[in-house]
Amino acid sequence: MPSAITPMLSAIQFTPALWMFLAFVALTLVITYFSARKATGSASYFAAGRSIKGWQNGLAVAGDYMSAASFLGISGMIAFKGYDGFMYSVGFLVAYLTVLLLVAEPLRNAGKYTMADLLAYRMSPRPVRAMASLSTLVVSIIYMIAQMVGSGVIIKELIHVEFAPAVVGVGVLMLVYVVFGGMLATTWVQIIKALLLMGGAFALSWLVLGQHDYSMTKFFHAVAHADYAGTAEPKNLLDPGLKFGAAVNPWGPLDFISLALGLVLGTAGLPHILVRFYTVPDAKTARVSVAWAIGVIGVFYILTTFFGFGAATVLEKSAILTPDGKENTNMVAPILAQALGGELFFAFISAVAFATILAVVAGLTMSASTSFAHDFYSNVMHHGKESKPGQEVRVARITAFFVGAVSIAIAIFMGPTANAAFLVGLAFAVAASANLPVILFSVFWKRFNTAGAVAGLGTGLASAIILILLSPNGIFGKAGAIFPLENPGIVSIPLGFLGAWLGTILSKPDPESEAKFAELNFRAQTGLGAEKAGSGH
Repeated sequence: MPSAITPMLSAIQFTPALWMFLAFVALTLVITYFSARKATGSASYFAAGRSIKGWQNGLAVAGDYMSAASFLGISGMIAFKGYDGFMYSVGFLVAYLTVLLLVAEPLRNAGKYTMADLLAYRMSPRPVRAMASLSTLVVSIIYMIAQMVGSGVIIKELIHVEFAPAVVGVGVLMLVYVVFGGMLATTWVQIIKALLLMGGAFALSWLVLGQHDYSMTKFFHAVAHADYAGTAEPKNLLDPGLKFGAAVNPWGPLDFISLALGLVLGTAGLPHILVRFYTVPDAKTARVSVAWAIGVIGVFYILTTFFGFGAATVLEKSAILTPDGKENTNMVAPILAQALGGELFFAFISAVAFATILAVVAGLTMSASTSFAHDFYSNVMHHGKESKPGQEVRVARITAFFVGAVSIAIAIFMGPTANAAFLVGLAFAVAASANLPVILFSVFWKRFNTAGAVAGLGTGLASAIILILLSPNGIFGKAGAIFPLENPGIVSIPLGFLGAWLGTILSKPDPESEAKFAELNFRAQTGLGAEKAGSGH
């Protein structure tokens, strides 16, 4: 084994980027060490003891949400596709209104650790929890693959280690945070990462504007005649249609509507975002944290335009293409940082991008392992009774290894050219199709019952996955695609709602579920009877 490691270590170049990256890792490992000493009971491990303040959780939500797709994928998408790429930014931000207005408060008041707590409140718990746990694992793994691809690309550029070992390294580091530190460590890694990312985003935007004499007029004039520093035919990146236009793709406009539906409705069904609302003391703090998150995320997504458009106006086209001529979308922001701020700034932006990936991956693994341990192991297999004290936390730690291994394997199989933003778009579509219909019906529809919840989760999950496999990016490729859209949301989201509605209407009314509806509604709106800080040990 040592003989295999030696050439790999000798290939590593100890650049400023590597030192910054190692400094971040060291800082987060110190946080994990102190968090591990506090993560004693279930509530401490799964929900940080419900002790996180509103602004802290807001930054952590933002840190959890501003993923590799946002920082790397969208920057590249805007650099090549202009206005159409920016639509990803708009979708990611607008999505938080759905979370704020429909989901944050009822979820915090009615649940304990996971989304399924809300669903099982008035349903037959075992089938609902089993399906919700499956859905959480699928969404988390798809989302995590995107982060792993981004991490592999960045580490390859940073320390010149090949893509596969780089992805494995990130996976191992992420498991250390989750297995030892639990939700408290994950939260602080996300807060630090959000602050670093905002600092890097402001600095990079300022450098881009400096190339245009700090004039917004000159900047947008250059964007309207973008020629990649004179190395390509000028094109107007402010014109819609470069990605979703009917001239580029006959199905483009429909694909855009499908993507928009997935992004705007998917956030409210993303397990790793929903689980963050259990870390605060009450629903008022949950609302405050969403307001903070919207502010931070809104500013960040406005700044992504400077990265993408900046690259299209300042960099030569060859600089942002791979050696075989493909669009190197995931590396546009770091390459721009290197061109404008030199090696040290490139090091900082790359380290921030890596921090971004690590924080999001830790959040995803945390939500997937929590869901399996709490929903499936404790409540489905053991009927809600913990077999031994601490067993639930132990199972969560084992699940983290499994989820990490699956994500690493698929990311290595997909390779470094898969676009991170596109992969995340798919995770949003699955979340919107499977999770959102049942969350909304549970809270707002009295007649909704167990059969409806299982049918909704099953239909949404199956339709989204099948349509993704049959799409142009699926198993048959562009030439043999059976479903013409890249994003399944426009079909799978209505199917998810339809499945939940039909499952309810075609089954017998459940008097017990309907009787509990008033109780759930009262608790969801007022917070009386909700899990309090420090409870749930």
